[in-house]
Amino acid sequence: MKNYITTIICLLLLSPLKISAQYWQSPKREYRAVWVTTIENLDWPKTKIKSPADIDKQKNELTQLLDSLAQFNINTILLQTRVRGDVIYPSDIEPFSAVLTGKAGKNPGYDPLAFAIDECHKRGMQLHAWLVTLPLGKAAHVKSHGRNSLTNKRPELCKLYQGSWYMEPGEPQTATYLTSLIAEIVTKYDIDGIHLDYIRYPDRPRNYNDQALHRRYGKGMSNADWRRKNITTIVKDIYNKTKSIKPWVRVSCAPLGKHADLSRYSSKGWNAHNTVYQEAQEWLREGIMDALFPMMYFSENNFYPFVLDWQENSFGRHIAPGLGVYRLMSSEGDWDREEITRQFFTSRQAGTAGTAIFRAEHLLKNYKGVANFLKIFNSRPALVPAMTWQDETPASPQNISGTHSEKGLTLTWEKVDSKKGMPATRYNIYRSKTAPVDIENIDNLVASNIRENTFVWNDLPEDSHWAVTAVNAYEIESEPATWHEKIPRSKMYRDRFILPDAQTWGMRVLIKDFTGKMIHSSPYNESVNVEGLAPGCYRLEVMSRKGETLERHTFVR
Repeated sequence: MKNYITTIICLLLLSPLKISAQYWQSPKREYRAVWVTTIENLDWPKTKIKSPADIDKQKNELTQLLDSLAQFNINTILLQTRVRGDVIYPSDIEPFSAVLTGKAGKNPGYDPLAFAIDECHKRGMQLHAWLVTLPLGKAAHVKSHGRNSLTNKRPELCKLYQGSWYMEPGEPQTATYLTSLIAEIVTKYDIDGIHLDYIRYPDRPRNYNDQALHRRYGKGMSNADWRRKNITTIVKDIYNKTKSIKPWVRVSCAPLGKHADLSRYSSKGWNAHNTVYQEAQEWLREGIMDALFPMMYFSENNFYPFVLDWQENSFGRHIAPGLGVYRLMSSEGDWDREEITRQFFTSRQAGTAGTAIFRAEHLLKNYKGVANFLKIFNSRPALVPAMTWQDETPASPQNISGTHSEKGLTLTWEKVDSKKGMPATRYNIYRSKTAPVDIENIDNLVASNIRENTFVWNDLPEDSHWAVTAVNAYEIESEPATWHEKIPRSKMYRDRFILPDAQTWGMRVLIKDFTGKMIHSSPYNESVNVEGLAPGCYRLEVMSRKGETLERHTFVR
């Protein structure tokens, strides 16, 4: 810890422009996550559906949002799916949220969650369904659900506290109810992750009255230990149910940004373990959480020591600090941009599994140029971290081969079978001018998550070494299968004629029509553009400086 702290202090003394180049370099794998908030229509949707035409408007808003986020090589969308006792998909358990249509329970005319998943997958992004677990909203919101409100259907699970309704963590059936909601999503949708928010007691619950439940279920534990056990039980039940249905679906949550007091740094009375009864680091140790996205919306020594504490207690699972870019707003702290940029650098330097940004709109509004910075910081794509603790390495592709045509290079290989009941194996494609191909260098990655066992590279041919890896549903990657591309000479590709290397002094390239009439003459070049030629049959000749014909080719346009 001491060495880490020394490193962090050094980083804090540096401006972002002077930080070592290695921290600008994109790692091959890291979460580039963004929270997309639906409550109060903050990030999406902006249009509420009043007519069939509004469906397309709402869909277009989401695709434009995803396209904007793709500019920053974002690879994980945390989409708010359960809002406050209501959801954005057709559920047999809870009503549609009013954020879609303006009216609670009203069907929007399409399935927003299914649409969002498809659009994310088209862009190579994962979608994790973000569920607000225990809060149900203020009285007016709950009343808008009418007979479908949870307070009406399951009043024994609900408690009114300081003007808002919550699900009661101490009631055992709360875990059962929430687990059924998660099971519905995991079963029905090709979801990549379940992301739990507010999986904790209400803020600073000194006056939270659960004494009767504690006496009934506490079994001699202190109230604090019993509360922590209640939250852990919910987490464990959700995790186990998710994995029993689709073991490759990631389960994560967003705990408070400080787990507990550190030996040298106080949490100032606001931490996950003691204030709201989240044993988040214990969940990692016990293996009932795949990733944590701690809400680390703090600055200076309220951030840096605590992100290191999370990473040092990750127990081999994933930590991706949640960064509050909204704190750049004058109304939310008016931070200098350097505070946020240092947090990005520090998270990467500390070896975390990436970062998450709260929230989409605040990034895209580019407060104090944070979006400009992120385009450089995330200048290369990154793959989502693999869940190596859950599955084995898949077999490598076999019998890789390449063929050239006017479309470009087509690589093919034998499919790698996935395990029974698992999603189909996907493939990553790498290209390098040197062998062996370094598949850990993200600069060599030319395509990822290919669903078929074929890939077309529609660029001019070049001496290259290629590698193909198989990727399973846990994002675990096989050893590479390789193939060496040898440039076929004297062929036409995509309106260019490719010629051999040659001693070019004084040599010329001539193009004649079929009657022998000169159409084109230029100094020798290995790549001759014939795009402007009218359809017809032509001859290409390579002439020496003495006027001798060295090569003659016939081609058709």
